[in-house]
Amino acid sequence: MVNDQAQMYTLEGFAAGVLMLLTAYLVLGTTTVYTPGDVHITDMQLQQLGSDALAMMDTPNSHGDTNELVNIINTTDHELFDDSFMANLQNLTESTDTCIDDLQYNASVYYRAASGEVASYPLATSDRGDLVSREPAVRVTRWVTVNGESVSEIPEAADRRNPQLVLVEVLLWRG
Repeated sequence: MVNDQAQMYTLEGFAAGVLMLLTAYLVLGTTTVYTPGDVHITDMQLQQLGSDALAMMDTPNSHGDTNELVNIINTTDHELFDDSFMANLQNLTESTDTCIDDLQYNASVYYRAASGEVASYPLATSDRGDLVSREPAVRVTRWVTVNGESVSEIPEAADRRNPQLVLVEVLLWRG
């Protein structure tokens, strides 16, 4: 009473099982799982890039020479900061097709006022209003020692110690 129709059902079931396993393997193999460490890698790279750019501006060209960042803070030269900061951001060690022209920033200087409170003034901004982004900004800071009496933007009510320690803060984001 056994016929060969049962063998067909067995082969059909076996083929369906192999097909389901193969489909599950392909689906699970093509999905990307982000771990918490992977999500912030681009932010860390952008922060390191901004930190390196500020460090290059804070390094004197020769021994005994004043550095560029101190000169920019003393004269509050917005254009010089923009040119130098963007040039340092765009320095690459190899020729790649990576486009970093969409970077935007907002730089401020924080100093201690004579009353002991911390005050600030804007140093420069990328001023590219046509680029709007929802990307988060990273904060890059650098402590700079300047002559408190020579900074033109610090008001008269400021602490005019010599030297004055100021904090340059740059918010950097992709546009």
